[in-house]
Amino acid sequence: MAASLSSTAAGRHAALPSYAGLRRSADASPTVVLLSNVGRSRPRLPQLVVRASKSSPKLPSGRRLRVAVVGGGPAGGAAAETLARGGVETVLIERKLDNCKPCGGAIPLCMVGEFDLPLDIIDRRVTKMKMISPSNVAVDIGRTLKPHEYIGMVRREVLDSYLRERAEKNGATVINGLFLRMDKPAGPGQPYVLHYTRYGGGGAGATGVPSTLEVDVVIGADGANSRVAKAIGAGDYEYAIAFQERVKISDEKMEYYKDLAEMYVGADVSSDFYAWVFPKCDHVAVGTGTVIDKGDIKRFQAATRLRAGNKIEGGRTIRVEAHPIPEHPRPRRVLDRVTLVGDAAGYVTKCSGEGIYFAAKSGRMCAEAIVEGSEGGTRMVDESDLRHYLDKFDKTYWPTYKVLDVLQKVFYRSNPAREAFVEMCADEYVQKMTFDSYLYKRVVPGSPLEDLKLAVKTIGSLIRANALRMEMNNLTG
Repeated sequence: MAASLSSTAAGRHAALPSYAGLRRSADASPTVVLLSNVGRSRPRLPQLVVRASKSSPKLPSGRRLRVAVVGGGPAGGAAAETLARGGVETVLIERKLDNCKPCGGAIPLCMVGEFDLPLDIIDRRVTKMKMISPSNVAVDIGRTLKPHEYIGMVRREVLDSYLRERAEKNGATVINGLFLRMDKPAGPGQPYVLHYTRYGGGGAGATGVPSTLEVDVVIGADGANSRVAKAIGAGDYEYAIAFQERVKISDEKMEYYKDLAEMYVGADVSSDFYAWVFPKCDHVAVGTGTVIDKGDIKRFQAATRLRAGNKIEGGRTIRVEAHPIPEHPRPRRVLDRVTLVGDAAGYVTKCSGEGIYFAAKSGRMCAEAIVEGSEGGTRMVDESDLRHYLDKFDKTYWPTYKVLDVLQKVFYRSNPAREAFVEMCADEYVQKMTFDSYLYKRVVPGSPLEDLKLAVKTIGSLIRANALRMEMNNLTG
């Protein structure tokens, strides 16, 4: 990591190792690095266009709209910054300021520019990936990447801290506290009363002080186990368990992973997902996940280590992490002046398990809707303003979620289907379409002829997979 993200970040992350291959900032302010190979600087944060409903009641003179953001991950940090920059009085409550969520930590290239992230917080720039089938057939992925393109690998405690601190610099108040519950407004325009335990900086394990806070709007960014979601009766959703170990390996072995990530598929490592070995600053993150066999997660993890073999052999486990990951959006994501973003709303994709970008994006889109609806924090908002965010998010990203849902159901159902999936990944057209869509979060128009060829290849792969499965059933029957 760079010498400092900010003066406060330097103290908080003093124990975190630095990675010599990254650029360092010249001073204590966050670094803005030019992508010289692209020939232009990254775009700055967008200016908000303020539009308020004519019926929105004007707030008393001298008072701003008050919003509480519960949760300080990518969704909460992005929301708090956008709100504060837009003139809204913003409080962010996070119970664990050094949170290390068990997360692969992959972010798309577009997020670096769109959220103006300094390269200092990116541990590795992955330009090569290996997709490894149940029979250990390895397919190299990344041949279509352009020289300036990469997948960023981050540590969540570093990314989350940076986004929170930037929100604070823009005017948000960050509180180290544990949200407990909230009292609903006594009438129209009346405040929500949040009850939380406030800590003195020692984290959730320290003795806290019971506290309350009155706000006009509440944004639940408090993850899969969201208490805000429970407070509005948002409903349950199916979830996966992610299990990850951070493994410190030798410098020689680390050289192999300097710009390479591995993904393993097979019933041994997960019955319905994939396992990963992703490089970080001075270690690799080795993990897996599952929805349908949560009780077998440790067995899957052991198999993942076995599949990685001598590439991580002799490594020392420096951290073990486990966490629930939502599998689909909650039935309810808004009620009155309370709404959900990120994992609390259920914005993790099937098949790929990606959630960081969608969390940050949903937080920002939600905050933009509030700033616009409140005319820069000068008017009260209502449920209709929050639904603008939901409508926009769903319209933009719902097709992505549905396609990945179908892919997971088709290709993660059996080992023969997984073999077919890996076989398809060897196709350069598939790689180009996949990476373009992932890196830039947009639907890339394909070639009709190539799409037809791909359809034929897909059908052929699935037929071979089905034939292999039937043959295996005959042999074992």
